[in-house]
Formats: sequence, structure tokens, C-alpha cells
Amino acid sequence: MAGPLTAKSSIADWLADPIGGPILTDLVAAGGMDVSVFKPVRRFALARLVTLSRGALTADAVNELVAKVRAAEAAAGGASYHTPDDEPAASGLRESAAEQWVERITPGRFARKTVIVTGAGSGIGRATASRIAREGGRVVAADVSKDRLADLAKELMGFDVVTVVGDISVEKDIVAVVKAANGTVDGLANIAGVADNMTPLHEVTDQVWERVMRINVDGTFKLSRAVIPLMLAAGSGTIVNTASEASLRGSAAGFAYTTSKHAVVGMTKSSAFMYGPSGIRVNAVAPGGVATNIEASFDSELGSDRVGGLLETIPTIVDPNALAASITFLLSDDSVNINGAILPSDGGWSVQ
Repeated sequence: MAGPLTAKSSIADWLADPIGGPILTDLVAAGGMDVSVFKPVRRFALARLVTLSRGALTADAVNELVAKVRAAEAAAGGASYHTPDDEPAASGLRESAAEQWVERITPGRFARKTVIVTGAGSGIGRATASRIAREGGRVVAADVSKDRLADLAKELMGFDVVTVVGDISVEKDIVAVVKAANGTVDGLANIAGVADNMTPLHEVTDQVWERVMRINVDGTFKLSRAVIPLMLAAGSGTIVNTASEASLRGSAAGFAYTTSKHAVVGMTKSSAFMYGPSGIRVNAVAPGGVATNIEASFDSELGSDRVGGLLETIPTIVDPNALAASITFLLSDDSVNINGAILPSDGGWSVQ
């Protein structure tokens, strides 16, 4: 490590430091995790976790970590690393374009439109549901978590939002979601999804494979199948599926997740071709690193060796609102001439 540890030091430098490493490791262990959680963000400054953790790690907590390092050094008889140039964790870092970006609502963009959003209780789904509602749309927000949906409804009190608790791979829950739309579906955002455990093909268990395919593929397929007849009757509609960086390459996730997201791309392109003449547009967004509650574990040594190092080179992880901007663009009439597109919303990861 070059120089003293500060809030601006990379997570990799913190972990490599004989004093800072154990302190950061203990912090993570207290939350029931290990330092492998840092694999995708090792090159980021420690202070950036204040934004990426969405409140789980505060600026004060980062400053306290720096103070612990200095105190440990002093106790060991070493020189303090404190310098006048040290800055608080919440300031002093150059932000990326995505971090500087500020959401700008377009009033009335979804006026008189009903849009189903799955995975609406958290992450990208929540941000998308929120933006559509604030832009005048009626949102049918679906999620498996009753508590998360209740929190969303509270946040969007006064807007036209109806919540449906359910699993998009279960037929009766799909029926409930469609029923909540009251016969009109102008848009569908298939956002609900799960990650895998970074295992290569020969290590994938039936349990992991079936869970990932059931939610990411079967759920997207079954809900779209239920909604498209309503769009055909209306002669219009937009569907946005959630692919992934893993749908564009083989080095972004494990076998099950990568396969599932490639399947989503196939569904998107086939549907765009089939239904385009009927007034239905089908596109997909391919997110890169996003700060959501979907966590991927590294349960394979081979998977960790092959994928883990590459994840350290990805562009800055962004807030879900940045993905909601891409998704709502594709859902809106602003994308009137776009059909069958797979839009990478990944900070340029796909061109590396």
C-alpha cells in the first residue's frame, strides 16, 4: 500500500494493510458476512461505500474506521497517519458522471397509462415503480415481500399505486397481478430476478438451477404471456425485460444466471419480431453493477478465480434510480422507434 490509510484509500488497500485489514474484516463479520462481499468494489475508495450501501454504512462509521487505524498505530508505538489533507468520508472524492447525475421527473409522461412493475419492493423495481408513479402513471407493483410493498405504498402515498404480493412464477399470483390492472396494461417492466452462486456448469446444483430459471426465465415468460393478449386487444403496449451484463458476455456471473439472462434476450428479440406489427414493442435493459439487495455469493473456487478478479474492473456501481431512468425511457413513448433492442445500462462495462 502506498501512503497512509484514509477514507479515500481503496478497499483493496484497506484489506492489504496489517492494521486496517483486520479492522475492516471485523466490521464486515459483525454483519454476518466476509470480505468476499467487496470483490466487485475492491478498487473503489472506502468512502464510496457510504453511497453504495444506501445508508448501511454511514460517513461517521467510515471516519470511525480511520480513527481506529490511527489509534491502533499509536498504541503500537507507530506514527500517526493523520495529516491536514485527510478529509471526511462524505466529501473530497471525485464523483463519476452517474454519481453526479440527478433524476429529473418528466411530469405526465405516463399519464393515463397502467404499468405493471415486478420486483417493485426494492432496488431497480422500486425505483422504476416510483418514477412511473411520480410521472403520472398507474402502477401495479408486484413483489414477494409484503413488508417491502407496504413500505413502497407508504412512500408513494397520494400516487396511483396498487400493490400485489406474489411470486411471478406462480399461476395464481400472476392472475392476481393482471387482475389488479383492471383490464388495461400499457406497459410491463419485468424486473424481478435472483442471482446465482457463481458456480460453473459442473458444480451447479438442481436447486440453484431451478430457482434461477424459475424466477428469471419462467416468471418473465409467464407474466408476459398473461399480459400480451390485453396489449394485442388494445393494439399497443411496451414490455421491458431485465437482461444483465451477463446476457452480453460469459464472464459476469455463474452458469445458471448467465444462461437465464441469455434466455431473456432471446425472449425479447423473438417477441419484438412477432408483435411489432401489432403495435407492441419489446426491449430489454442490461444493467451492470447496481446497488440493490440482490446478492451473489461465491460458492465455487473456480467461479471465484475466474469471475471474481474480473468483477474488480467493472465501472462504478450505480444507484437503482440510474437504471430506472433507462427502463422508463424504454417503457415510455420517447422510445417510439425502438423495438427489440438490448440496451446496456452499465457505465460502459460492455465495451471493455
